Amino acid sequence: MFTPLSVILYVTVYMGLLFAIAQIVEKRIQAKGTRSGGNRWIYALSLAVYHTSWTFYGSVGFAATSGFIYLGIYGGALIGIAFWWVTLRRAIQAKETFRITSIADFISTRYNRSQKIAALVTLISLIGIVPYIALQLKAIISSFELITNTSHTAGDYGFSGWLITLFMICFTIIFGVRKLDPTERHQGMIAALAAECVVKLVAFIAVGVFVTYTLFDGFGDIAQRLRDANLDHVMSFTAGENSGLMWVSLMILSFSAIHTLPRQFHVTVVENSDRSHLKTAMWLFPLYIIAINIFVVPIAAAGLLQGISPADADFFVLMLPQQAGSDGLTILAFIGGFSAATGMIIITTMTLSTMASNHLLLPVLERFSALKAYRIYLLQLRWVLVSLILLGSLWFAQEFAESYILVAIGLLSFVAVLQFLPSLFGGLFWKKGNSLGAFLGLTSGFIVWCYSLLIPTFIKHGWFNEALLTEGPWQIIALRPEALFGLEGLHPVTHAMFWSMVFNVGLYILGSLIFSPNKSERTLTTEFIASLTTTSSRRARPTGLDAYILLHPKLEEAKSLLAEYLNPEKADQAVEKIADDLQVHDKAKVTIIELVEFHRMVEHVLAGSIGAASAHQAIEKTIRYNTREEADLKALYSHIVSELQNTEKETASDANGSGGYGYGLIEDLQSQIDELEDKVRHQSSTINTLESKLDARYEEIFKYRMEAQKARQENEVLQDELKVILSKQD
Repeated sequence: MFTPLSVILYVTVYMGLLFAIAQIVEKRIQAKGTRSGGNRWIYALSLAVYHTSWTFYGSVGFAATSGFIYLGIYGGALIGIAFWWVTLRRAIQAKETFRITSIADFISTRYNRSQKIAALVTLISLIGIVPYIALQLKAIISSFELITNTSHTAGDYGFSGWLITLFMICFTIIFGVRKLDPTERHQGMIAALAAECVVKLVAFIAVGVFVTYTLFDGFGDIAQRLRDANLDHVMSFTAGENSGLMWVSLMILSFSAIHTLPRQFHVTVVENSDRSHLKTAMWLFPLYIIAINIFVVPIAAAGLLQGISPADADFFVLMLPQQAGSDGLTILAFIGGFSAATGMIIITTMTLSTMASNHLLLPVLERFSALKAYRIYLLQLRWVLVSLILLGSLWFAQEFAESYILVAIGLLSFVAVLQFLPSLFGGLFWKKGNSLGAFLGLTSGFIVWCYSLLIPTFIKHGWFNEALLTEGPWQIIALRPEALFGLEGLHPVTHAMFWSMVFNVGLYILGSLIFSPNKSERTLTTEFIASLTTTSSRRARPTGLDAYILLHPKLEEAKSLLAEYLNPEKADQAVEKIADDLQVHDKAKVTIIELVEFHRMVEHVLAGSIGAASAHQAIEKTIRYNTREEADLKALYSHIVSELQNTEKETASDANGSGGYGYGLIEDLQSQIDELEDKVRHQSSTINTLESKLDARYEEIFKYRMEAQKARQENEVLQDELKVILSKQD
């Protein structure tokens, strides 16, 4: 048995080592002075943050009661990974173009940079993921008390809960929210996360080998003893009448989670520095998933065969080596479970605090002039949000976690993030998907999730009258939360999944088909879709505009804007870097097209800190064009609009010329109406054709710009490499 002080010491030393790893990686990156592409092995291992205490502890508990059904949680993930080159590769491409910082930022950027959609996704994440964070806190607190032989009263974790939550707040701030990074990439933290993923894998396999080959005589011996003890259900693929539906449900949820969990999206998409790393992840990460699941059933079986209560199955991983008297393996198992939980807590809380500050808090500060001065304290506000999220999770753990096993809590969150899948995939693959459809789909799916899954949780906890479950609101049987519209006999998770997706997908498609977006949204959609499929073809850049715009005032304007969100030094550096990238630093005056690109790149830098939607709003409110600049912007497309204007003039001339005859004859009037209707149809066709040309031209310009930026970046890397070679030769 360990004392609380000794366990705290082990944990502190372990986290200190991880912090040292993070610092070493960051200092090496700074010393290189180049844009590091990261390491593909570290990137691939960091994706195993998908495996939390739900895997390390909860999978064993699930297997002890339901056998191999727990594999559904990973089968869907493996299928999702197989499609990453089609799905996440496109998302990474868009992230690089628009400087995406979170899944809320990604979805809102795709749908016209909608602040409403960004706020909605953030709210769903906060409400849906807090139970999942509570699950991790519960696992850490319970495992800490288990190996230190301390205990708490029901619903009150006392000293242990507050101490561990305080540790998690400090660790999250130190590792992930220590600075306001304009890129929102944290390569040091990712390196530490990869180390944690290795530790939890080694710990779990070590316990599995010990149980299988020390406590028992291999897999065959365990299987035979299970049959003799009438515990065959541990090795069964079915459990209950609806086991088939449960398999399908778990696979759909895990397929979604590997794409839409905020922490998974951040690590896989936002932290990706090279799309080619995805190829390594697509074979290494599945191997990791398989390896960490090899000993789940043997550990579950061993715990039952050793006579440990099935109620404690979630912690068989700790209890088996503890009962065997192996202190070294016990503390290793604790550190492994601690790694599984803390990795999830740090990444998730960091991501949620970023989303909440960018899409909930910042719009409020922008709306009220008295609060605008607090924008410079965005980093400190994120620290406050980190504390609030973790304290809220501790409250949830105290209120609810005593009555649920780990897997049950995790599934609640998985169904919540499932609501992001239609808007995410629709945005990647369906050009007609628009902001109204996304908003309706997300809202309806979230409401159904709350009604059919979250409210029943509160009812079972005693917060609401149980009659709502059995009789429905106002005694309307068809509206019972767990049997909507008469659909009975399903597991609550399967039931909530089905109805939330019916409403979510249905309204997303319906809203996208009936709503005609404005030109701004259609242009952004074209630009977004083009960023997913950018090729190497290069087009001629529009030229011919005079360089009459004074550059210095524009630079100062941009520095002033960035300084409202970043510190002044970083703001100056960012603006100077943009000017160098555009090769206008030595110019006194620039053209209108150079100014537009300058503002676009300023927006991209700002998006790295406050999100694309908030950055776009800030640019819209702050950046102003004078009369001549506005006129020149419109002139860029005059050669396209002129054809439409000429067509309209010809139509108007024909209509005026035909008004002088046949005024009193019905037949002639009808003939004139028919002729005009034909011209209107022709005009509509012409307008559609010209709009298609405009969209195509805009896409060509955008593709050229992206290739030009890519070429400049490659040139910088080659120059840096040449300097290194020359310095070595000297």
